[in-house]
Amino acid sequence: MGVMKSVPIVIVSGLSGAGKSTALHALEDLGFFCVDNLPLPLLDRFVDLCAAAGEVERVALVVDARGGEFLQGFREAFRRLRDAGHDLRMVFLDARDEALVRRFSETRRRHPLADEDLFAAIERERGFLRGLREEADAVIDTTTLTPHDLKRAVQDAFGRSVRGLAIAIVSFGYKFGLPADADLVLDVRLLRNPYFAEELRALDGRDERVRAHVLESDDAEGLLERTQALLDYLLPRYEREGKVYLTVGIGCTGGRHRSVVVAEEIARRLTPRCQARVRHRDLGRE
Repeated sequence: MGVMKSVPIVIVSGLSGAGKSTALHALEDLGFFCVDNLPLPLLDRFVDLCAAAGEVERVALVVDARGGEFLQGFREAFRRLRDAGHDLRMVFLDARDEALVRRFSETRRRHPLADEDLFAAIERERGFLRGLREEADAVIDTTTLTPHDLKRAVQDAFGRSVRGLAIAIVSFGYKFGLPADADLVLDVRLLRNPYFAEELRALDGRDERVRAHVLESDDAEGLLERTQALLDYLLPRYEREGKVYLTVGIGCTGGRHRSVVVAEEIARRLTPRCQARVRHRDLGRE
């Protein structure tokens, strides 16, 4: 008998209503063999079968509160797979309570732990899944994400390689709040503000005139050089520790001008070395 091949495995976990089905569909589109709610006692056997099957290259599984008492053994189950040589990573999807309640109301689906009080069920589920969240390689807050945004975030993280570090650069406006999933946040409100130039106010940071207004200053170049130096230092160390997804938030007052320009420029400077995707969270909001 030959040596059994290793299988890259992505575990998708998180709160009910946070987007696990969307994440699993995104992974399926990338060629992962996907299974929703596989009981943990069957995990080893299932992965062995996938490793023995030549056509199965990568596996994605949803593990969540529906696993009930079986979840108590998740650390041991994951350790066995890693000890067997499989590359196992986990992404945990979270969202604020009010967003989860709204989604259940819109879809009219029943929460798996709910009797009558949905907020109480969400709180119980958070406690039930706390250990899984602590073990996750990436935590994505989906409160403000559309299904398309979430799909792109998951594919950024796992599209090229389960081991690769995928970087998302997210521009935002402080008046709308910090992005909950940001690992690093850069405040660019020190830069010259196009809002106060009447001919630029109605434009946004994707316009070349706004870009020139923001970048043609010593402050902007100094900020970009120091940010690039910081990322040059951090990125290989994050990869060495096994981090698979990094979100960098770039904030200005409204998320329309300066943060958009700087986010685009940071992504451009990172592109020769790694793939950085840009998302403008608050563009178009008033």
